[in-house]
Amino acid sequence: MHRLIRLLPFLAWLPRQTPRSLRQDLLVGLSGAILALPQSIAYALIAGLPAEYGLYAAIVPVLIACLWGSSWHLICGPTAAISIVLYASVSPLAVAGSDDYITLVLLLTFLGGVFQLLLGLLRFGALVNFVSHSVVIGFTLGAAVVIALGQLPNLLGLDLPSQATALKTAQDLASHAGEMDVPSLILGALTVAVGMALKLWRPRWPSLLISLLAVSLLAWLLPGVFEHVPRVPAFEGRLPPLSAVPLLDMDLILRLLPSAVAVGMLGLVTSLSIARSLSARSEQLIDADQEIRAQGLSNIVGAFFSGYLSSGSFTRSGLSYDAGARSPMAGVFSALWVAVFAVAGAGLIAHLPIPAMAGSILLICWGLVDRKAIGALLRVSRAEFVVMALTAAATLLLELQTAIYAGVLVSLFFYLKRTSRPRIHQSREGDADILRVGGSIFFGAAHYLQVRLQRCQGPQVVMDARQVNFIDYSGVDMLHREARRLQRTGGSLTLRGARPQVIEELHKLEGPARCPIRFED
Repeated sequence: MHRLIRLLPFLAWLPRQTPRSLRQDLLVGLSGAILALPQSIAYALIAGLPAEYGLYAAIVPVLIACLWGSSWHLICGPTAAISIVLYASVSPLAVAGSDDYITLVLLLTFLGGVFQLLLGLLRFGALVNFVSHSVVIGFTLGAAVVIALGQLPNLLGLDLPSQATALKTAQDLASHAGEMDVPSLILGALTVAVGMALKLWRPRWPSLLISLLAVSLLAWLLPGVFEHVPRVPAFEGRLPPLSAVPLLDMDLILRLLPSAVAVGMLGLVTSLSIARSLSARSEQLIDADQEIRAQGLSNIVGAFFSGYLSSGSFTRSGLSYDAGARSPMAGVFSALWVAVFAVAGAGLIAHLPIPAMAGSILLICWGLVDRKAIGALLRVSRAEFVVMALTAAATLLLELQTAIYAGVLVSLFFYLKRTSRPRIHQSREGDADILRVGGSIFFGAAHYLQVRLQRCQGPQVVMDARQVNFIDYSGVDMLHREARRLQRTGGSLTLRGARPQVIEELHKLEGPARCPIRFED
């Protein structure tokens, strides 16, 4: 039974459902679907895909992630950050919205899912921690600006080609500002105004959906003014169709692999951050490796059902928790409600004006900027704030997947800088220098500790190693050399309170009998 639950983890909680909990989750799922509908369509347009692919990404991937995941409240689906990375990665290879473009997006989704699943199967969930929270905040801030700039031409009624960077987009907008279409601007501005007013007045209402419906009704009632404004292309109402993923084209796979790793890592960081945040509030234990496997499986399966890469959604997961979801069935019901709409309500989407959709995306961008977290970073850690700012700047100036790697490298630089200078408190006891070391002795910290050892005045040096949890070969070699140096001058190096695993590593180099280091409790 244990092995079966590992393969089908939903068997652990599904039998415990009651009619009452299912009714509650059904209502929560309906609320989540109402929120997901305009978001999914908007995110598909950001990704350069037809509108229906946003709905497809909110059906099968969500079902798989909820049934195979470990969180009660995490709801996945298309997101703004993932969508813009996909667009930036695939648009140089094919025309956005074309059949070739869709095929490449689905292949990238499959590769990202495989990467995620492998991390989960190998229990490498800790790798996700190398993408720090400050990197995610900075990337999201930069992505929000990039998305907003990319949607301004649609809001202004301008037909401008997509640019590679945010700076070029801004320059293009400035040079064509005099050509804007006033009716398009009115619809887009009204969408933003109504959405912002609803967020302030009734924050629990589906402001995106209401603002889109209100502005679309206005455009329909005044055809003389708004008839020329472009609408979202209509599509056939149906369930997610099966799609062919070109798994045998190694050239395409190799070209997309770096982007797949970047976007897969970004999706995992986002999903686990949300899951951990909600688990702290709900007092639920999260299995990070199981969650990673669920994310990978959802994207692998979703790619064959026309669903592009998904990850945890801040807004939909938060709604699931606040609305009182009793189990992952709330996410399952949300996906099923979206499927009903994809079949029955497809014709209504054709009445949505493109500028109104652009306005709703601007609202989403405003919500992406975590102003509270940015202020907290500035107060608590200047180094983390620098990481956030550099990641945001890289997002504006570089390709988005490159910006993620840049943020990770900056985070690692600051981490290694901190750990390479462990806390050392120096004092004297008689003729001995006492060094209390607070940190591991590894290749990055070995030179700094060696310098501090050589500055000791007395021949007898005692290192208080009670807080040393780890030592690598560089640390072992350095301590042996320093002990030999002290022996030549009639002194000694003694480790006090060293852990058994540290003593064992120090003995491996020359054996216990020849080890030049003394040990005491």
